[in-house]
Amino acid sequence: MALFDLPLAELRGYRPAVTEPDDFDAFWRATLRAAAAAPVLVDVRPEPTDLRLVESWDVTFAGYDGEPVRAWYTRPAGAAGSLPAVVEYVGYGRGRGLPHERLTWPVAGYAHLLMDARGQAGLYGAGDTPDPHGGPGGPAPVTRGILDPARYYYRRLVADAVRAVDAVRTLPGVDPARVVVAGNSQGGGLALAVAGLVPDLAAVLTTAPFLCHVQRAIEITDADPYGEIARYLAVDREAEVRVRRTLSYVDGVLFARRATAPAHFGVGLRDTVCPPSTTFAAYNQYGAGNGRSVPPARDIHVYPFNQHEGGEAVHVRRQLRWLAGLVGPAGAAPAGFPEKPPAGSR
Repeated sequence: MALFDLPLAELRGYRPAVTEPDDFDAFWRATLRAAAAAPVLVDVRPEPTDLRLVESWDVTFAGYDGEPVRAWYTRPAGAAGSLPAVVEYVGYGRGRGLPHERLTWPVAGYAHLLMDARGQAGLYGAGDTPDPHGGPGGPAPVTRGILDPARYYYRRLVADAVRAVDAVRTLPGVDPARVVVAGNSQGGGLALAVAGLVPDLAAVLTTAPFLCHVQRAIEITDADPYGEIARYLAVDREAEVRVRRTLSYVDGVLFARRATAPAHFGVGLRDTVCPPSTTFAAYNQYGAGNGRSVPPARDIHVYPFNQHEGGEAVHVRRQLRWLAGLVGPAGAAPAGFPEKPPAGSR
């Protein structure tokens, strides 16, 4: 894939006007208030991993409207102290998989909560969280309920993502003042959404974030998931106005403008899945509308010859070094978990 979006010099200054609903803040306050009405932790039980360097727990927490959401909680085995925690969100079509599939953060010394994506999985990794809602729209997650912001799939998933931060802060062995959100693609979009809705995060790691500057994305790329929206509109030709209105409530640029935590971005300039102009639209306006006199620190790493994979391991190393200088692990021994079961049991 050759370069197809704006030149890098233009991307660095790209700050498009993004449609913002008049009731954007009220919409999300009401959504999160309803979600917070239920106690956040539902169940925590040990999960054998057959690995000696980490310990894992199967966590169920109350997400959107109090509905159960599954997650893996993993820590370095025998780690002393209340550790900084990384809450990670998965990509589109992915479930949480198995607890030993994502070990970078716990091996680096962080507590790690990996949130399942309700009603997804099937493309990569198993999922354990159903989405019991329907609504007018298409069958793919990105089009479920897309004719109505109140019934849209991503309203539920963003609320889950915020509640995952609430959940990790209640777990033993976590320093609640040092919680980081992280993700790639859909996960990166969720990290940005949480950054705009939770005012006291320690940091944000977002790579090739989905759902940023959505109105442009559905016009310049046919790649999925944006292509699923275009195909839906190709069938329901009279739905465009309603669809665009719904998407405006989940646009990552609007969340990014409200963010207050330091942020680390990554982008591939040949990415057709989440076009680079959509990432730069969020990066260039990050923290610009948060009402504070000093903008949050932010950094972006550009990979000119890469597509949606971005910098992969090179970028992860940059994330690790950046984050260690900001919230490096430390603390005192945790207590309060159930006893770990014997090896081989469940």
